[in-house]
Amino acid sequence: MRTLGIDYGDSRVGIAITDALGITAQGLETISYNGNDKILLKKLDEIFEKYPEIDTIVVGMPFNMNGTKTIRAEITEKFIHKLKCKYNKIKITTVDERLTTVAAHKTMNFLDINKNKKRGIVDTLSAVYILEMYINKNK
Repeated sequence: MRTLGIDYGDSRVGIAITDALGITAQGLETISYNGNDKILLKKLDEIFEKYPEIDTIVVGMPFNMNGTKTIRAEITEKFIHKLKCKYNKIKITTVDERLTTVAAHKTMNFLDINKNKKRGIVDTLSAVYILEMYINKNK
């Protein structure tokens, strides 16, 4: 079985997936959806067709540094509700995503990735970090 990691943003969503054994996380893609969840859900349908063995979705939950909910967390909870309604046979859970974007930027800086390419990569890399946190938590 595989697990899908989601970094849910305002206009782009990073997607990562585990290997078939659920040991490692790989970036899959960044979906530009401009806030239209219908576009995003259609793209997720395509991912589930390609990877029918996905049995868990992990969504990064954006909290403030003091642990309180952000406005973005409330929007993310509404998206999670849509996921639960549409994919009711798949386990859906969250992990605290604080600092995943910061870590993604640090990694890209370390790798000397071109500034123009970072925008398309940062969300996918954040999804990888979200998924890795979930994997490590469940070892």
